[in-house]
Amino acid sequence: MTDQRIEGAVTEAGGKVQNGFGRLTGDSKLQIDGKLNEVKGKAMDAYGRVIDGLDGMVDKAPADLRDPARKGLDFARRKPLLTTGIIAGAAVLLGALSRKR
Repeated sequence: MTDQRIEGAVTEAGGKVQNGFGRLTGDSKLQIDGKLNEVKGKAMDAYGRVIDGLDGMVDKAPADLRDPARKGLDFARRKPLLTTGIIAGAAVLLGALSRKR
């Protein structure tokens, strides 16, 4: 289990508590902050699940590709937002290139 999954579960649980207190006290800002933390926690958990899945795939990769793949996964673990941005940018570029054909 990756750190992102653990942190995501904690953030999501904290968000649920915030949201509950917000509903109990009638504090709409606290409710919104709680909902945002719930969503953030779910996103972090999903990212961690992807990293865990890729980690299993690296173990099955050919021996000469394992080290570079592990370095890439280590980068993704250390910098999740940057990794997500890189992947999103690549997807936008590929989408734009495919439309031109």
